[in-house]
Amino acid sequence: MRVRPQTVKRLVYAGVAAGGGVFVATFIYPRLSVKKTELGRVLAADVQQQYSNAPLPLREDIHKRLATEEFDVLVVGGGATGCGVALDAVSRGLKTSLVEKFDYSAGTSSRSTKLIHGGVRYLQKAVFNLDYEQYRMVKEALAERANLIDIAPHLAYPFPIMLPVYKWWQVPYFWAGIKMYDLVAGKQLLKSSYYLSKKKALELFPMLKKDRLVGALVYYDGQHDDARMNISLAMTAVRMGGALTNHTEVVHLLKTMDGEGKETVCGAHVKDLITGKEFDIKAKCVINATGPYTDSLRKMSNPQVRKICQPSSGVHIVLPDYYSPESMGLLDPSTSDGRVIFFLPWQKVTLAGTTDSPCDVTDYPQPTEKEIQFILNEIRNYLNPDVEVRRGDVLSAWSGLRPLVADPNKSDTQSIARNHIIEVASDHLITIAGGKWTTYRHMAQETIDKAVEVCGLTPTSGCRTQGLMVEGSHGFTPTLFIRLVQDFGLENEVAQHLANTYGDKAFKVAKLANLTGRRWPIVGRRLSEEYPYTEAEVKYAVREYACSAIDILARRTRLAFCNVHAAEEALPRIIEIMAEELKWNKTKQKEETERAKRFLRREMGLDIKKASEMQAPINFTKDEINMYVKRFKGLDYDNKGYITINDLRRYFKKLAYFESEKIGERVTEDQLHDILSEVDLNKNAQVDLGEYLQLMSALKSGRVSNSRLAMAAEQSAEVEKIPVERSGGGV
Repeated sequence: MRVRPQTVKRLVYAGVAAGGGVFVATFIYPRLSVKKTELGRVLAADVQQQYSNAPLPLREDIHKRLATEEFDVLVVGGGATGCGVALDAVSRGLKTSLVEKFDYSAGTSSRSTKLIHGGVRYLQKAVFNLDYEQYRMVKEALAERANLIDIAPHLAYPFPIMLPVYKWWQVPYFWAGIKMYDLVAGKQLLKSSYYLSKKKALELFPMLKKDRLVGALVYYDGQHDDARMNISLAMTAVRMGGALTNHTEVVHLLKTMDGEGKETVCGAHVKDLITGKEFDIKAKCVINATGPYTDSLRKMSNPQVRKICQPSSGVHIVLPDYYSPESMGLLDPSTSDGRVIFFLPWQKVTLAGTTDSPCDVTDYPQPTEKEIQFILNEIRNYLNPDVEVRRGDVLSAWSGLRPLVADPNKSDTQSIARNHIIEVASDHLITIAGGKWTTYRHMAQETIDKAVEVCGLTPTSGCRTQGLMVEGSHGFTPTLFIRLVQDFGLENEVAQHLANTYGDKAFKVAKLANLTGRRWPIVGRRLSEEYPYTEAEVKYAVREYACSAIDILARRTRLAFCNVHAAEEALPRIIEIMAEELKWNKTKQKEETERAKRFLRREMGLDIKKASEMQAPINFTKDEINMYVKRFKGLDYDNKGYITINDLRRYFKKLAYFESEKIGERVTEDQLHDILSEVDLNKNAQVDLGEYLQLMSALKSGRVSNSRLAMAAEQSAEVEKIPVERSGGGV
């Protein structure tokens, strides 16, 4: 057998990588001190006793505090970094405030890949480039990964990810890299990685492409609900005495002269976007944690400062759950353009992404059809040909802005910082930027350390967030959902969802649930029959400062991220519940409905999906055209040349007459309008033959996965045939 020099070279690299990794992990980087961690947990436990059962203050009471008190710290930005900074500050005994223009995690922090990871590819670069900074970043992230899973056991958990191997030489190469990843984690290792034969890999991931598959490697990272984790950090800080608020915008910074005649930041003038009221917040230290908006606040402080943020758009798409196993993810380590694609089960759907494209900062990031098609094409490369990857199966798509930053402290302004950066401006505005979800806690710790140093703050203790349990985690156990089933009469799936989202606060959510009117479940009406999100969660979200329908659809539940159509269908009921809770009038309800629909169309991919359907080329045979025209006429009762809501109403009444089960009686007026609007591309309340043929073409090409109108048209011809028993004949 002849071995190519290139293969030998790769195997040598693998051996060097493994050996080098062992050396680096063992001798260069000091291990996390166990004693230090234990001390942090003791301090954390002491702090937790003071706040775990404290009630959440009303939003108006928080605003009274913000307008009348002086704070040690004012954090601007309510993403993972900002809320992490606020939690670190308040747990040290500093008087802490925070303002967020939208909702907690409204931006990048709710649009991640949902992984808590150290970064396998960063470790690869660290070894091959002998880059100690990259290695240190991975080591730090792995330690933070373990801490995050520990402090939020209901939200975060170890998750297996499969790396399929299609060339024999890659087996030792990838095995060495994955084992080194385990080694660097040290005592923070979640679970050991392992190798699978081809047969076993296909048993665990039957959708995988079989051709040339030689085996697979499985390693563990963490997975979580990013938006809920962010909100939990915010609620934890509030319970500990922090004055945090959302939907409040910084209009301009406040400044004063210090003892040396030097201008320093001393707070911010803000506007409550819900009530329109404006007021000043005074603080000894202002921290800029605004992610992609980093430069906006820096220029508010100093208009002449150079920009450091270079945002990048990362698009994800969501597919039905049958695209992946329930508990195994997939990693494509080398896409056609050199990126990495993850393919992960999450929240009863399959999540795929991400892309990485330079972009401008915007309040409304949007996915593009090109990016969606790129992800779909990469998925096709790894899935069995029996699995038809269809554009119509995309349930939702979104873009998140990753705030890449250039280090302002270095002369080379073009180079992107691999980790986070902390900048102290001449007026003492402190900026924390860059980094990633996994390392938010460490970033917050360094930021408050710097604030104490620069602004002369006097905390009562050092950092306490190592081991500090977050909202809902104190009384959580893996069997908590059973009590919810037994005590409240919730169905199993809903109970598990509540326990794994709210932890021990799930009981408070369950108490808000209404009776279903059925024998089982007793309580817990769903917002959508496909997903376990309940009406009670809308009420509870209002108590956690949800102020808009978008807050509910996108972050307090993840319905918009899981299925944009299901979110659109649930919207009227969400508006109805929020109107009762927040005393909205009809005008406000209409505004919220329109705003939420605009969000779903623009930011969750609904407009792109409909545009894609319209672009499907019509390419039928003569027989197919005749068949579709016949079906169309089966619904067009008066031969008008188009189908209206009255035609659909007649069809379902006729269906109810011919079927023993009263199907027609189960179709509501709202559902009839939804069926028509799915196909009504011109939005003129009618569907003409051209629109109908466009729909059939989209179904044929896979741009649309299913259609209720198409199914009705197909069945309409069968309904016309009166059964023998109905006509009085038969023997």
